[in-house]
Amino acid sequence: MFIEQPPFILRRIWRARWRLPRNPKCVYLTFDDGPCPDTTPRLLDILDSYGVKATFFCVGDNVRKHPALFEELLRRGHAVGNHTMHHLRGFNYTVREYMKDVDAADSLIRSPLFRPPYGRISLRQLRQLKRRFTVIMWDVITRDYNAKLSPEKVTSIVRRYSRNGSIIVFHDSLKASKNMFRAIGPSIEWLREQGYEFRTLRDAT
Repeated sequence: MFIEQPPFILRRIWRARWRLPRNPKCVYLTFDDGPCPDTTPRLLDILDSYGVKATFFCVGDNVRKHPALFEELLRRGHAVGNHTMHHLRGFNYTVREYMKDVDAADSLIRSPLFRPPYGRISLRQLRQLKRRFTVIMWDVITRDYNAKLSPEKVTSIVRRYSRNGSIIVFHDSLKASKNMFRAIGPSIEWLREQGYEFRTLRDAT
């Protein structure tokens, strides 16, 4: 559970958005690490088929490589956020180095939303980020990137840990695609059966 749903004490130390207000009954689907031409277009079609809008935290270098795909995310009504230019682990960089990479991504993405890759940033980096961004973490991480898990296990994580106001993390990366594509439909269907609406973080921040 420590991985799938971060404990209260961690949320208290790293003061960011881990979960959002619970009225009305809704959840927030998010996708990290794209846009990826091998996965993102297919995912967009799936989300369209369910009438669901999501929030995509984009790696700036992927936006640079695939600008038309980034524009397609926006055209289809999804929200976007900054996920650094080069998917950095914050602990390995100074505040200055980290913010330089964030700024490079911001020049392409231009969003007030930010999610640190791996959730790994120092408190000094977090304070600096919060001067300019709404820092988004998560309430449920599906672990779809883990090749040792089955798609059914990924879906079971969504079912077990999702609750009202949950920010749920999937990935539109090639690494996660096998699990993500087989888990996203059943997850959406189950959440909808429980009465949840789907909102973007743009609607809530």
